[in-house]
Amino acid sequence: MRMSLDVVLGGSLLVFAAVVSVVVILPGVTISDKPSADYRPRTELENGGRDVYVANGCTYCHSQYVRWIDWGLGAERVALSGDYIAEQPNLLGSERTGPDLSQAGGEHPDDWHGAHFHNPRHTRPESIMPPFAFLESNRLEALIAYVQSLGFKLADARMERQRKWKKPAVEAFEAGTEANIEWLHGHVPEPWRELPNPYPTTRVGLERGKRIYQGFCIGCHGEVGDGMGPAAARLYPPPLNFTALNGRGATGGILYYQIMNGITGTAMPYFKRELESEKIWAVGDYVAVYFIGESDADTEPKGIDAAYEVEEEITYR
Repeated sequence: MRMSLDVVLGGSLLVFAAVVSVVVILPGVTISDKPSADYRPRTELENGGRDVYVANGCTYCHSQYVRWIDWGLGAERVALSGDYIAEQPNLLGSERTGPDLSQAGGEHPDDWHGAHFHNPRHTRPESIMPPFAFLESNRLEALIAYVQSLGFKLADARMERQRKWKKPAVEAFEAGTEANIEWLHGHVPEPWRELPNPYPTTRVGLERGKRIYQGFCIGCHGEVGDGMGPAAARLYPPPLNFTALNGRGATGGILYYQIMNGITGTAMPYFKRELESEKIWAVGDYVAVYFIGESDADTEPKGIDAAYEVEEEITYR
């Protein structure tokens, strides 16, 4: 085929028609205009928070959709067209410089968000998100309400769970250190309470644990594990003072379970999607050695050692 003006124009029109068909016509025909089962209308406060979200350009760094291929990110639900029937304009976003927020509601309690928006480094020490301390209290309240609505009815269920556990968590804290620790440990399943850290304490492991602690924990629990990190002033109940755990039966299994699963109702989030098993054991042992002052690492009951096991062991017991 010889190239000519007619061929170029005809080919360009065919390409344009194909793009319009796939991007405009096909979605218009196939996308449902009915709400999804999880959808609910937003409240006036939540809509006000959406305006704050838009005005501050949050869509430049956060998406609000999950595809099938995103399940590797730890997503629990794929986005449906019926989730967006009231979105004008939609806030899908195209970048994930920060995490996807389509199911962010109820992942954290309100006070965590307050500390996070004030300065994200206080709750996520390695975050590159800018601080929003300039927001007036009413706009901050609205923004938090909007974020807590993301996920609609599923988010409402998570928020109900946060509220359910917030009250007893506060009561346990206000009852004193002994009662608080007893309450926290009492909600760890018994097999975990009796489980020691299966990895030996080593210099490499402690360095790894220190790095993880600095990247995830230091903003709330502080440099010396006393619960006096920069976020603590905005959190209630405040972060746990690890030094108070000395002599109170904080096994490696207890630390692992609480790091993995978080403590709902408090600002302590779960890390099961971000930290694989060895890293949770490592940061738990770092806390045990340097802040609690006692570690049960590599004690009985023991199983078969892993194929790759560091031989150089440090004894801290």
